[in-house]
Amino acid sequence: MTYDTVLSRETRTVVSPSKMICGAGAVEQTGEYASLYGSTALVVATEQIFEFHGKTVLAELEDAGVETVVYTDTRPDPTVENIEDAYAMWTDHDCDVIVTLGGGSSIDTGKGVGILATNDGEIRDFGVDRAGYEGVPNPTPPLIAVNTTAGTGSEATRSVVVSDESTSTKFLIVSQNVVPEVAIEDPELTVSLPRSHTAFTGIDALTHAIEAYVSVHAYSVPDGFAEQAMERIARSLPVAWANGDDLDARADVLVGQLQAGQAFTNASVALVHGMARPLGAQLHIPHGLANALILPYVTEFSAMAAPGKYATVASILDVADESDSTREAADKAAEGILQLCEDLTLTSYLDEFGDVPSREAYLDVVDEMTQDAIDSGSPQNNPRKPTAAEIRELYVTLYDDALAPDSPRRS
Repeated sequence: MTYDTVLSRETRTVVSPSKMICGAGAVEQTGEYASLYGSTALVVATEQIFEFHGKTVLAELEDAGVETVVYTDTRPDPTVENIEDAYAMWTDHDCDVIVTLGGGSSIDTGKGVGILATNDGEIRDFGVDRAGYEGVPNPTPPLIAVNTTAGTGSEATRSVVVSDESTSTKFLIVSQNVVPEVAIEDPELTVSLPRSHTAFTGIDALTHAIEAYVSVHAYSVPDGFAEQAMERIARSLPVAWANGDDLDARADVLVGQLQAGQAFTNASVALVHGMARPLGAQLHIPHGLANALILPYVTEFSAMAAPGKYATVASILDVADESDSTREAADKAAEGILQLCEDLTLTSYLDEFGDVPSREAYLDVVDEMTQDAIDSGSPQNNPRKPTAAEIRELYVTLYDDALAPDSPRRS
């Protein structure tokens, strides 16, 4: 029997950082690599992450003879203003290499600076809704991503997510020209993650892997990344959440999220991300938490359209039996995701991370969120193509089952 693969019929470009430095102590090579690309680094981080790891990174850069300029006003969901302000520092100090410290927020801000540094226009001009996919004409300056979370995979991707506060929306930029040059993956830097963000980023990575795996653009190369990512996250995320000092678990999840990033940047995300961006923007919910809240419902909705893939997901999550048919196993995938979310007490974090409105106020913005999800283009990558009415229904189900204070998943 011959395995059917798209690569027998067409060519695909596999996107990845040029170099990935992985393992305990990897951060010590930051200066070495930065010095290969420039002499003055713009270091981009959130204030909190810089307090934890800033001295370490600055010391490595300075020991390598690289001057530094630091921008620490990055928000957890980076804004247009964050990118513009950081870019002003880039130009004012004649920087020539970008070093990001943190997770997706810092990396996306750094990518945004890089876009403005080598391309004409405002950052909003490069969104896929305006410029399309691969809408960044020129490569960014060299970017070294020092990762401190285990979730977004942004250090391996061609995606940038930016919040536009003027419209309470998030927009997406996608281009091979924004992929970082070097990814630094040091599990010791992830120990500082609190339980909440270990959960958010971990399920975010699982979402990346699952969506890439079932996407209509999936093929053998990202499928391999996705399967390994799901296996690593399923076995090690609960351990890392329960005991944040377990470096073996931290390292396993860190590699898993890197593979998940490689999977989705080469196969695309789908309906979950299309719905999560508007939800996060409207309810001020962190991106990873928004993805995690929506994932079970979209999985249940989509399983019929890719039963073989979802059956594998269920098997990896250890909820399918050998006696199950493919369709029976596929229908259990959502159950496995819900169990993992429950193990991590995911919905309990909504009290602190999110602004959940009354049901009436939520319903008032559901149509707007639905249209924003459609406009993102991501739902079209889903194995089951949703109508606007079905997206709207998923949003309502999400509120009644997981967001409302008295909902089953919260109570």
